[in-house]
Amino acid sequence: MIRAVVFDCDGVLVDSEPHSAAAWVAVLGSRGHRATTADVADCTGLGYAATYEHLAAVDPSVALPPPEALWPEVQAALAASFDRGLKVFSDAAACVTYLAFAGVPLAVASSSRRERLDLTLEQSGLARYFAVAASGDEVEHGKPAPDVYLLAAERLGVAPEDCLAVEDTGHGAASAVAAGMRVVGVARNPAEAGRLLGAGAALVNRLDPWVLRALL
Repeated sequence: MIRAVVFDCDGVLVDSEPHSAAAWVAVLGSRGHRATTADVADCTGLGYAATYEHLAAVDPSVALPPPEALWPEVQAALAASFDRGLKVFSDAAACVTYLAFAGVPLAVASSSRRERLDLTLEQSGLARYFAVAASGDEVEHGKPAPDVYLLAAERLGVAPEDCLAVEDTGHGAASAVAAGMRVVGVARNPAEAGRLLGAGAALVNRLDPWVLRALL
């Protein structure tokens, strides 16, 4: 029996990927690095460390500061981009508010670092609806490993098999499935539809509070 819902954040709740691309390209470009928005898009669903590693390899001729040293710059650039307008997906907001007022326990399980996740949830106005959140830097292995979803379920006090996950990437869906959760995959990016299905998600084009409620 499904007793709780665990949402991914970036790409499910908010359209933050353009902001992430802008932040990375700005920070790396200031050092003469040739990373593009397409390179950052290749990292969708990955955590900070994996994204840094991938982007560093795009232009190895440029010596970047270590990941921890670069992080404050990336976070500052992201916050500045958010201040120019962070889009909350209206279907996700409707689902979150409906489920919260129905008394369904809600959590977020994100690949983002805690500092970025907290910023995103606060900027979106959705933070108050979630009982708990689990971030990528709080677990040993990032998505597609199950760690972050297992942590979210543990913090909710609900068995993973009693949780429904909502994801937008194949990596994320694989993570939730590996944790033992049922998964609804919302295909914000049509290119992810096949990966979501391949990971075992039930695919939808947009989130509907009544559909999610019916699965509980």
